[in-house]
Amino acid sequence: MMKPTMKPPKQSKPTTYKDAGVDIDKRQEVMKNFINLMSETFKFREKRTGKVLMDVGNYANLIELGDYGIAFKTDGVGTKVLIAQELDKYDTVGIDMLAMNVNDLICVGAEPIALVDYIALQSVNEKILNGIAKGIYEGAKQANVAIIGGETAIVPDLIKGINAQKKIGFDLSGTALGIVRKDKIIDGSKIKVNDVIIGFDSSGIHSNGVTLARKVLPKKFYGEILKPTKIYVKEILEIINRYEIHGLAHITGGGYRNLLRLTKYGFKLENLPYLNEPHTKIFAKIQKYGNINDEEMYNTFNMGIGFCVVVNKKDASEILKNYDCRKIGEVIAEHKVLIKTNNKKIEILKEK
Repeated sequence: MMKPTMKPPKQSKPTTYKDAGVDIDKRQEVMKNFINLMSETFKFREKRTGKVLMDVGNYANLIELGDYGIAFKTDGVGTKVLIAQELDKYDTVGIDMLAMNVNDLICVGAEPIALVDYIALQSVNEKILNGIAKGIYEGAKQANVAIIGGETAIVPDLIKGINAQKKIGFDLSGTALGIVRKDKIIDGSKIKVNDVIIGFDSSGIHSNGVTLARKVLPKKFYGEILKPTKIYVKEILEIINRYEIHGLAHITGGGYRNLLRLTKYGFKLENLPYLNEPHTKIFAKIQKYGNINDEEMYNTFNMGIGFCVVVNKKDASEILKNYDCRKIGEVIAEHKVLIKTNNKKIEILKEK
């Protein structure tokens, strides 16, 4: 007798990231005072070595050191560590941690060179630590960075994980360092209307939107969520050195809102991946099981594109010819993201 296929539960209304406990808009609102106060600290280095070169809000920030900018970025893996705990598999989240940091560093034109990690554990667990170490090493290899230090804390009162009794809880984050000549910093100021937007495919969900995915997907799909985030360092650094790049965007939390961080202009996206491609099927499942509307999906997930390059038309033709990527749209005058997909139009008006 054939087993009945599992159907997604009926929802009275579309599920949102906010329903899952992540309110990005509220976070941005309550963080304003925090960010303003931190920005006030820039003045402490104005007439000293280490002058801050960019405003808060970019993918990474830089300090001045002679003819160079030293770039810094800190990020973590988020609730993807809970997926690792559910599956008792720990050898890929280290790749995610590297990716979240180095992919942001290259957005300002910096070459990642070093990283320090922070691991918080519920208890000493050799299997977890060895798995994390393996992933960090693999991520460092892909990004050509050195892991020069870190901190491992045992904090059972703070870290509980998916089940406090199992004592397998942990959190993982890192801080990465990069370097770029000051005259090579990419800050989006060169972006012009009609520039081409080139997209590099993601490997899947990456490390954002996992809280929502966990809420709506059956556990049988957790293996797909755990696929490590793609690291774009090698091809993007090569492209930076060969072409005149106007802007770079790592598509992370907030989905395509991220593009609005780059410029006063906007973006029209008409050639995003369909949700039947191997790396995008996970998004179709999330949307189906969560009864999530298109706007929420594109405001939350990368939807198949993990990294974007903004460039003039001539260089775009060469990049499309020489790299595994796709043209996904162009720059428009109005400050918004306009997505055309499945015969629908989605407008994103707010920055991440």
